[in-house]
Amino acid sequence: MVILNHKVLKESENTLVPDNSRPQREERREPHSWGKRNWFQLGVFLATIGIGVQFFIYVHQASGNGVITVLRPPGVEGFLPIGALMGWKLFVQTGIWDSVHPAAMVLLGFAGFISLALRKSFCGWFCPVGTFSEWLWKLGRGLFGKNYKLPVWLDFPLRSLKYLLLGFFVVIIFSMSSPDILGFLESPYYKISDVKMLHFFTRMTMLTMIVLTVLVLSSLFVRNAWCRYLCPYGGLMGLLALCSPTRIQRNPDTCIGCKSCSEACPYDLPVDSKLYIRSPECNGCMECTRVCPAENTLALKTKGTGKIFWNATRVGTVIIGIYIMMVYTAGITGHWKSSVTDHEFRARLQTIDSPEITHPKVRFK
Repeated sequence: MVILNHKVLKESENTLVPDNSRPQREERREPHSWGKRNWFQLGVFLATIGIGVQFFIYVHQASGNGVITVLRPPGVEGFLPIGALMGWKLFVQTGIWDSVHPAAMVLLGFAGFISLALRKSFCGWFCPVGTFSEWLWKLGRGLFGKNYKLPVWLDFPLRSLKYLLLGFFVVIIFSMSSPDILGFLESPYYKISDVKMLHFFTRMTMLTMIVLTVLVLSSLFVRNAWCRYLCPYGGLMGLLALCSPTRIQRNPDTCIGCKSCSEACPYDLPVDSKLYIRSPECNGCMECTRVCPAENTLALKTKGTGKIFWNATRVGTVIIGIYIMMVYTAGITGHWKSSVTDHEFRARLQTIDSPEITHPKVRFK
């Protein structure tokens, strides 16, 4: 007798007919292989590098006495999330939109919106730091043959660090009065805080270099070490994603229990044993759906949309569409470009190392 997997022998006409009552196993796709999401990440990463180079040239030209031939790129303000959070609190309370770094508020709003709609997709699809972190652990996996998992008793408390850092900033910001926030956002320090951020890398201290080196090395061994344990921005997006109607869903009737999904998950979530993934750690990367060998078993779905589910093309298209729409709207309504003129920026640069350009003291209620 010949045993045939997932098939039954039909007596009539001596033909073999597949047994459709069980899921058909496809050729397994390699975990963490390059996919459409990775091309999307690469595009955003290169655009971010371009913005950084443009800002560097702008600062270099503004530091001299010659003509400034490049524009100050608003996109660089995406690296000022604390000021953006202050700006949003001020806007909610007073209706005043930060005119110094308005793009920071737009970009934080964009990140929050897509996290509410499509889980923590800002981290898994758009964030250049998250992309670089992902490249590092994939490089480490290629070099050492695997990545390493910390024991649960250590991993779980370490994951709470990013929420503690987020809570620290939130407590400070929400303890400030509106006049104090407005005073900070209009201070000489904040007007040139994007240059301070640039100097964080171009004037790197030994301590900064050591910390960044440790983070890079740890990311080679542990998947998404920075995002997983220390990024308060990602912590905020994860909390917003808890309210998202979109989540990974598993069909237990077709699941074959191979655990490929859980092994592929960069955050080690138990995809193979849950009907829904509600965790704030899920960044909507859809790696689990890519490696699942059973048809109609895993999908990223939005509640209330029936049988419609997401794929990489749809998610990427929606994210970039929302980004373009928000930036365009902010641009035509005057909420994108900074009110700081080239003349004022140049004057501030001349005194950037003076006591005048120091972090203002924060006063609480």
